[in-house]
Amino acid sequence: MVRKPAVAGLFYPSDRAELKKLLSELCGEEPPEKLKVKAVLVPHAGYVYSGRTACDVYKRIEIPKRVLLLGTNHTGNGGVISVYSGQAWETPFGFVEIDPELREEVLVHPLVEAEDMAHLYEHSLEVQVPFLQRYGSNPKILPIVISHLNYETAKEFGRFLGNTIIDKEVLVVISSDMSHYEEAQEARRKDEILISAMERLATDELYYKALQYDISMCGFIPAVVGIEAAKVLGARRGMVIDYSNSGETTGDFTKVVAYLGMVFV
Repeated sequence: MVRKPAVAGLFYPSDRAELKKLLSELCGEEPPEKLKVKAVLVPHAGYVYSGRTACDVYKRIEIPKRVLLLGTNHTGNGGVISVYSGQAWETPFGFVEIDPELREEVLVHPLVEAEDMAHLYEHSLEVQVPFLQRYGSNPKILPIVISHLNYETAKEFGRFLGNTIIDKEVLVVISSDMSHYEEAQEARRKDEILISAMERLATDELYYKALQYDISMCGFIPAVVGIEAAKVLGARRGMVIDYSNSGETTGDFTKVVAYLGMVFV
């Protein structure tokens, strides 16, 4: 079973040549040396809005043969934690194989189920795959869509994932946009609260301040999970690579969506 693209032609070009051209324009030159990281956080909006920020991360890092994708559940479909049950995902660049061995190990967790409804129309993980195809060497992926979890459950699941992959070479990719539909300066003010927590790997602060200050970072729960996994893998800090917002594309800074690129090392 192969998942067909749900947002090709909307969030990014559906034509292979157009997609390749757009990524070349957005990404520019690759640095001569790549960073070896435990995890990254990248945005998931349309490429014309957030693609440059995502590129700034992907082009700077080593991408191993296995990638764990963590995204939020925008649609409300599926289970609490949903792992894709099929064999591959398709993009305009071709097919990416799902990692069956890693899936079986993750399915040991009692909250995880193999089901496809959470993935069918979800864009947060799909938009990451062309970047992995461009900058990786045909990696296998394991897409995981996460619904609402309380802090302790999110922390525990993240540590479970970290311990599951600790003896493997796996990149953890956290997919999240930052503040939504705020004035640009206010979005940055709010986002700096969560960025500071993520730089210090303080997942409790990230979780509770997102709620306390009503900061509309859509993937703060996947971020808790991914950062906790990265901590098990040996990460000691988060580093900001880029921060941007949709106003830089539209010219309207009164109601922006903000985008963050981070690495965890």
